[in-house]
Amino acid sequence: MAIKIETFKNMYQDSVSLMQISAHIGKLPGVEQASVVMGTPANLAQLADAGLGNDVQASPNDLVIAVRGDEVACEAALRFAHERLSARASSEEARTSEALAPTSLAMACDEQPSSNLALISVPGDYAAAEAIKALQLGMNVMLFSDNVSMAQEKAIKTLAREKRLIVMGPDCGTAIVNGMPLGFANVVRRGGIGVVGASGTGLQEVTCRIDQLGAGISQALGTGGHDLHEDIGGISMQFGLDALAEDPDTCVIVLISKPPARAVAERILEGARKAGKPVVVNFLGAAEEDMRAPGITPAFTLADAAQFAVALLNGAPLPASVARVEPQDEARLAKESESLGAQRKFIRGVFAGGTFCYESQLLCRDAGFTASSNTPVKGNVKLADIWTSAGHTIVDMGDDDFTRGRPHPMIDPTLRDERVRAEMRDPETAVVLFDLVLGYGAADEPAQGLIATLTRIRAQAQGRDLPLLIAHVCGTQSDPQVRSRQADALRAAGVLVAGCNAEAALWASRVARMQAQRHA
Repeated sequence: MAIKIETFKNMYQDSVSLMQISAHIGKLPGVEQASVVMGTPANLAQLADAGLGNDVQASPNDLVIAVRGDEVACEAALRFAHERLSARASSEEARTSEALAPTSLAMACDEQPSSNLALISVPGDYAAAEAIKALQLGMNVMLFSDNVSMAQEKAIKTLAREKRLIVMGPDCGTAIVNGMPLGFANVVRRGGIGVVGASGTGLQEVTCRIDQLGAGISQALGTGGHDLHEDIGGISMQFGLDALAEDPDTCVIVLISKPPARAVAERILEGARKAGKPVVVNFLGAAEEDMRAPGITPAFTLADAAQFAVALLNGAPLPASVARVEPQDEARLAKESESLGAQRKFIRGVFAGGTFCYESQLLCRDAGFTASSNTPVKGNVKLADIWTSAGHTIVDMGDDDFTRGRPHPMIDPTLRDERVRAEMRDPETAVVLFDLVLGYGAADEPAQGLIATLTRIRAQAQGRDLPLLIAHVCGTQSDPQVRSRQADALRAAGVLVAGCNAEAALWASRVARMQAQRHA
């Protein structure tokens, strides 16, 4: 087993591009692990933690490629990465052959003075400074970068508030501004519903569900996961709420977050009451009475938030919550689980989306199943070993625990697929619960590798019972991956595909309950 490392001096690339190249070379035959990163101290430490080199010499503006595997395969991977990077550089040179490419935000603004939004994706050590530069130039900011301190975030957002601008982020992975998808976003139709969300995949789930229900999005604004922390005070969510309240194209507003600090929640809800438009609030895990007020419709699940917003837009009665199992689904689950052995009793959740992991934990917990997780909700427990499941286990494979030195599972599902395989081979697993997230930046065919894995496991089982597989696909028909194509492929492979994340979690809980009752 060899480790090959190559460093490119002064070749900055954004993190999404680097993750995509990592995913490509990581799948080459003979390559065990690959990572393409900028040479920041944090990234170099992650390479060392991942066993990809302890003495890499690089500066933050240098690009580092590290590969482990068969020596010949590693050499081929380095050549492939070099070709991809060279092609990208040549393309950029061609586009700017007649003019000097801007090397700063100020130069870009001089060339395009009407610009009012900067998307920043640089290492966290430098992200705050670039955000402040953009704000001083009068631009709103989408801060894709993470590893920005809470103190820096507060300073950036305070400045933005003074200038009547918004900072989406830090660690904002999703937004749709004037119909333009940014980061990990989906292709949704335009319409009268505006969304402000402190969670990326939560924003994706709600916007996709709204599209599936025939309505559309005016704006979808991410805030970053820490915005509603007491130290930040919900500055970005309040700005987004006020902007949507003033926007003539927005008729209904949706707010999404994990439960905020109490004082912050009160301020946001007071702003929602004064919006002058219907507002749907989904603070995941919060009690409905804590969200209910005149002009505010509380939603228990992400899918509820979407369908309530569409009903309010259309002037229709609110539909029933999705937080229930329909009789026909109950009958199907009972039939599908008849062949499960008595020892199969545990739910095993394997998620690419952090918010999907969070919501599933809440629903399974409320159904009576305490689970272990690397990101436990209140009432659940911290997983002792993130690589080994114990009892009911629901993990977020997109958390830093799993992505150090590796691409996010939305870009490269390999690690997620390996975890699903391990859970299927555990004789105590009753049901494997997982998500498939589509859209820009996500894997081209996210179901493909998983289906190949399922086919091999079923062939090796030779008639022995296997756990049920339950999934939900977050995406739309207009996404590059086409939602129906991915769902149909999963169904053909024997996976039960739910309509939304909440429904999938409830199905998994019901299977576990049936197993407990059947073999009490």
